[in-house]
This record gives sequence, structure tokens and C-alpha cells, in this order.
Amino acid sequence: MARTFVIGDIHGALRALEQIIGKIKPKAADTLIFLGDYVDGWSQSAQVIDYLMQLDQQYKCIFIKGNHDAWCESWLMGSLPDPTWVFNGGQATIDSYSNLTQVQKNIHIAFYNRMKDYVIDAENRLFIHAGFTSMHGPAMERFEGNTRWDRTLWETALVMGKRIKRDSILYPKRMKLFNEIYIGHTPTINYDVFVPMNGGNVWNVDTGTAFYGKLTAMDIATKKFWQSDPVRELYPDEKGRNR
Repeated sequence: MARTFVIGDIHGALRALEQIIGKIKPKAADTLIFLGDYVDGWSQSAQVIDYLMQLDQQYKCIFIKGNHDAWCESWLMGSLPDPTWVFNGGQATIDSYSNLTQVQKNIHIAFYNRMKDYVIDAENRLFIHAGFTSMHGPAMERFEGNTRWDRTLWETALVMGKRIKRDSILYPKRMKLFNEIYIGHTPTINYDVFVPMNGGNVWNVDTGTAFYGKLTAMDIATKKFWQSDPVRELYPDEKGRNR
């Protein structure tokens, strides 16, 4: 039976990504959904993009665009590097691109351009990097970039989703739009949790890869998950996003 895996924020940790793919052992019929933030943090951001493009040739892959990916895309397309981006892991990404030719960078730019803001599957499951604020769903967002930056959906899911049943009139309307919602963006280690977290019908699979956590892949049907080694152990001479 074909499986669907959702994979959390990678943040330049190619070694963790290779570990995860080795653990889940995807088959040709499986689908891999990546929730964004492929870059910024550890030293192999450009190499992560190369590896993802290879996976895309072997499996059905869906790539959601994260806020860090949008920063990198803008820089690659000629914008000056955003100082906030540079401070938050972007310098490691810039360094990782130092040996790529312009032709190689152009291939990466095309890959970033193809990334999606969100995906809704046939089972009415939403896959999005951060969240959305509109009561009518992400397609109706008024503010560009909210799908890559919003944290209110997750905060609402943590507080309301745990206390109120879905059939209650008080259950958050945003969450009722979809059977399940899968996000990254907000590391679970912020809550001293090192595994995927669940609030109502929202699943957060960003388990802190950019900092001192692990990379996570989850089978969305069974909720079984696999994790890499702690990423700072895979890059012992680096600090990652240590802020």
C-alpha cells in the first residue's frame, strides 16, 4: 500500500535528511511531502536542495515553501540579502552557495519557484509551512506570506484543540475547514517536546532541526514517526541556528 510521509523543517542538515530517507525507505509509489525551510542553519543548505531535486526524480514529492526558502529565493534572484535572514541562519546558506556556478544557481531558482504555498489532498488534509488566519482558508489570506509566517493557527490549536471537541460551536472555525492540518515552522522544542505535537486536528512536525532537535518524518495514516540523530551531533563542529 502506498504511504504518504510528511517531513519537517530541514534547515541545511543534509546528513539528517539522508538518515531519515534511509529509515523510512520510501518505495516508488510513496509520496513525500516536505513542509519547507530546507535552508538556513547548518552548513549544507545548497546540498540539501540538490538532494531534494534528486528525490523528486525518484518519488512523488511535494515541496512547500517556508519563510527561510523565500528569503533564499529572493537573494538568489538578485535581491540584497535581508539582514534578518542573514542573522537567522542565512549566512550559512550564502556560504553553502559559494562554490555553485550561476547555471547551478539558476536550476535552484527554478526549483524554489516551483514550491507551493500549501497543498490540500483528496482527503481534505492541508499541508502548509506555518498556518493561515482567514476563516475561509489559506486561499483567502489577505496578507502575502502568511502561509509562511503565521503562528496563530498553531497557538490556537494548542489551546483550543485540546479543550474543545470538534463538534462544538466553540471549536476554531479555521481548524474545522480541514480533516487534518500538517505544519512546521514553530519548533516543538520551544515547548520542551522533542517529538511531533498534536493540538486538535493540527500536527506540528518541526522538531527543532535548526537548533538542538532532530529531523522528523511521519506516516500520516498511522502517525508513526522516525527521527534522525540530534542534528548537532551530526555537525559537531557547527552551531546551527544557535539563537
